[in-house]
Amino acid sequence: MTDAPQFAPHRTIRSFAEISRAYEVALCDIWGVLHNGRSAFGAAAQALLEFRQSGGTVILITNAPRPSADIKAQLRHFGVPDAAYDAIVTSGDVTIALIRARGAAPVYHLGPPRDLGLFELAGLAGPTALDAAGYVVCTGLFDDTRETPADYEAPLRAMAARRLTMICANPDLVVHRGADLIYCAGALAQRYEAIGGEVVYAGKPHAPIYGEALGIAASSRGRPVDKRRVLAIGDAMRTDIAGATAQGIDALFITSGIHREDFDRPGTAPHDAIEMFCATHGLRPKAFTSALAP
Repeated sequence: MTDAPQFAPHRTIRSFAEISRAYEVALCDIWGVLHNGRSAFGAAAQALLEFRQSGGTVILITNAPRPSADIKAQLRHFGVPDAAYDAIVTSGDVTIALIRARGAAPVYHLGPPRDLGLFELAGLAGPTALDAAGYVVCTGLFDDTRETPADYEAPLRAMAARRLTMICANPDLVVHRGADLIYCAGALAQRYEAIGGEVVYAGKPHAPIYGEALGIAASSRGRPVDKRRVLAIGDAMRTDIAGATAQGIDALFITSGIHREDFDRPGTAPHDAIEMFCATHGLRPKAFTSALAP
């Protein structure tokens, strides 16, 4: 593989093959890149599969607040082949480690019942009531189909009054489930910080999840990973792109994800829309593409 290229500021690609030869490792987001919460993007899976066949290593890195085994089962359900990636690292995995580090301290779970497996894997019998908790693990809204962060003002203020630390198992603010935009744990954590609460974030853009992913990539390749040969792929600026930038890793941005409306501006040229988008967020990915494809 050749040295990583110096892209023009606004390079737009149609095929992953246009740049993939410059990299040995891809850290690929899942929701918004490989699927939309209801169906898989077959071309994206094929692009990763071909990258692996050419000698690359693919680590799926996601802010899903569940263990990697659950996400693997979900990907199989959607039809994403196991051969498209080497391993999965989730913010749920990092959260489990954070829970274990707190031993037997009582914990309150703010999130849906589907995420309760985190506590069992961490060695706890289960969460406790809020008034008995020593800290909080937030995996999302109880019902993300109809609730918003505004519905949680009272419990968040009760937590802040008791100075409970919140572990945020999913720093994402929103994701698309099909065409619907739903709130994630990060939206609750953001509000909790705004009213004075302390938050520990388990996933992107924070360093621990990248350290875990790069460690697995190094083990898979049998040698240390040169970050100049690593490419992050994602659709969220505040998590995927900000995290990659902080790690000194190149990033490929998917414009059809959660920021899709920023690129669908009538009367605005695609080049100008990208420039406006980068200026707004203060970040500049190495390349842009509408969707990951071979």
